[in-house]
Amino acid sequence: MEKNPLLVQHTTAHDYREKPFDLAILPLGSLESHGGHLPFATDAYTAAILAEEVAKQIPGTAVLPVVPYGVSEHYRDFPFTVSLRFGTEIAIIEDILESLHREGIRHVFILNGHDGNIAPIEIASRKVKVAHPEMKIASLGAWWESIAPLLPEGFFEVWGGLGHGGEGETSISLALFEELCQMEHAAGRVPDLPEFGEIKWLFSEITDCGATGDPTKGSREKGLVMKKALVDAIVQMLKELNATGWNYGYKP
Repeated sequence: MEKNPLLVQHTTAHDYREKPFDLAILPLGSLESHGGHLPFATDAYTAAILAEEVAKQIPGTAVLPVVPYGVSEHYRDFPFTVSLRFGTEIAIIEDILESLHREGIRHVFILNGHDGNIAPIEIASRKVKVAHPEMKIASLGAWWESIAPLLPEGFFEVWGGLGHGGEGETSISLALFEELCQMEHAAGRVPDLPEFGEIKWLFSEITDCGATGDPTKGSREKGLVMKKALVDAIVQMLKELNATGWNYGYKP
């Protein structure tokens, strides 16, 4: 195995003494169906690879091992779903953040790849922030929604690129781990959801094929554009925070 100095799991105690890091990126994923064309670990791979791409551009940054499971019960009607309970996911994130605080890390960026982790991230990070006000925690909870303003108008062809295993997620998967994708099995459904408000669905209520949106419109070319836009935006945010010492408060 080739050693990667950006990954905490490859780092030795000697390495850390010689070159400590002060910003940790925590990628969060899941293990669940993403239709017939994307791997079960799509969310985990996406978060981990993007995290590493960001760390390459921010000195003093290291990437923690991706948490490969998330809250996925709402996808359980499609194989292969391995889900954590909300309390378990909250506890995992909270324990990781508490461990980082103990180790002297005060700056953390959470890069999430899965919708079911959004609420646990909020709860865990708020708890740790209240317990340790000196901790600075930033997160990207839903990259698939945050990316829209970063792309040209009309970039996506169907449903704004949204969907679990849809056009956007398929495109970025093709850019990041094309060898694991099977586009010959791509199929999706665009559900009839209200534009205002939010339905708390089970996935089997809105699709019969394990994917929503239109993955057949996904492409590696679109994914490469998406990857660059996301990484550039995250890097810019973190560089701006580092430049101010993460002093984001009001100015008297």
